[in-house]
Amino acid sequence: MKHITAYERVLIARDAKRPGIDEYMEELFTDVIELKGDRLGKEDPAIYGAIARFNGKPVTVIAHHKGKNLDENLKYNFGMPEPEGYRKAARLMKQAERFGRPVITFIDTPGAYPGLEAESNGQSVAIAENLKIMSALKTLVIAIVTGEGNSGGALAIGVANSVWMLENAVYSILSPEGFASILWKDANRKKEACDRMKMTASDLFEYGLIDGVIKEPKGGIQQDKLLGMEKVREVIAHEIERLGSYSGEELAQMRYEKFRRMGA
Repeated sequence: MKHITAYERVLIARDAKRPGIDEYMEELFTDVIELKGDRLGKEDPAIYGAIARFNGKPVTVIAHHKGKNLDENLKYNFGMPEPEGYRKAARLMKQAERFGRPVITFIDTPGAYPGLEAESNGQSVAIAENLKIMSALKTLVIAIVTGEGNSGGALAIGVANSVWMLENAVYSILSPEGFASILWKDANRKKEACDRMKMTASDLFEYGLIDGVIKEPKGGIQQDKLLGMEKVREVIAHEIERLGSYSGEELAQMRYEKFRRMGA
């Protein structure tokens, strides 16, 4: 079997044919009610939020929203949320805590939007606030990295009790192009950057930074979406069963300790 390089996995993760949150919602959840707005500024379509049922049980779903073509990417800002999106996510997580619903997040973003307006509206504060909220959230949180998870834009909905990655997903501090530009002043060294960054699911599992890897069909989940999403369903169901008996206080403490141990 041909070895798949880290850069090749990045390309697979970025493939527009990979299932997005709309497809996951249709396949995995029922009784979906989408919720919008941060109740402070505006609606950010780059962050999707909903309450739904998973295997008959109520859950809150929060995800990055990408498009499949240019028009959709412009609508969803290429999956790069603004502060309003993260504030919406925070609102929905607090609501989930109030009603005892598990939170399931789907991570797929090149990073938070770096525009001037976003920074002026408190981008870094919104991300930091989400990290603070999630670290103490008294309900179960499960995160699935489905595509590309970069920087604080990904971590802002990724502080979870259980973090899983699809086999060809990547998760890192920034894009390989950005890494190469900063370290070597040459974005063309992106392939080398991918190897140096240890951003693949197998790398992160080896270092204990994620809880598991979801195997994909050959060529990526986009080659057999239904089979791939069924494996995602199995993981979510297993983790809800495994962690569902803990109290909210126990889940918050477990999550806090989990992330504090990283890098020790």
